[in-house]
Amino acid sequence: MFSNRYIFIYATVLVIVSAAILTLASVGLKPMQDKNIRVEKMQQLLSAVGIESTPKDAEDLFNKYFIEQHAVNAKGEVVASIVNGKQTKGSITPFALDTKKQLALYKANDVSASLPIYICMKDGEKSYVVPVLGNGLWGGIWGNIAFSEDLNTIVGVNFDHKSETPGLGAEIALPDFQDQFKGKTIFENDNFTSVEVVKRADKNNPHQVDAVSGGTITSNGVTDMLKSCLQFYIPYFNSLKK
Repeated sequence: MFSNRYIFIYATVLVIVSAAILTLASVGLKPMQDKNIRVEKMQQLLSAVGIESTPKDAEDLFNKYFIEQHAVNAKGEVVASIVNGKQTKGSITPFALDTKKQLALYKANDVSASLPIYICMKDGEKSYVVPVLGNGLWGGIWGNIAFSEDLNTIVGVNFDHKSETPGLGAEIALPDFQDQFKGKTIFENDNFTSVEVVKRADKNNPHQVDAVSGGTITSNGVTDMLKSCLQFYIPYFNSLKK
């Protein structure tokens, strides 16, 4: 029979060794995990402008089509820029900004807050892509909204979610839902209106799309996400229009 002391020492050593192995594995895999997150983000941005990609070619396609990245503050001022892969203003890397953290700073009226905007050049036409972040029924939802050069008309979107119900709220990640946003507008006579996700949307209304059947709370979450996030870009859009 083993003594209690032996069992205690054995268990302690086993826990320490297991923790050390897990820590080493986590540290060793972190660069790969970070790369996967970065590539997935690039794929989502590319999807918003209608460019299909794979994990293998996403970075090359992103660098080819997204010619500019900017960080803009609450006044619509550009505080940092990367143009054709080179930092031309400020020290912030727009792509590396934590959207969730920055939105929280915006809502707290923190003057240090800034949000990223990505400019894509495809087939001779420029589009402006902005990230959005919100809440669905069971967890976070997020996406990217691409606007034409008029900074009003939506040319494409990409939405995703953490844990929405398959066949219901999870439908926001499917083309049938996302394609409805193409051609919709967020201004009415220069007044910000955003786009609403509603039941039985009026097809002639440029600010409405059909909600997900059975996914009312998630659909409302998309509406709230668009309105609450896009408002922070309005000063920047207005500055470009002027």
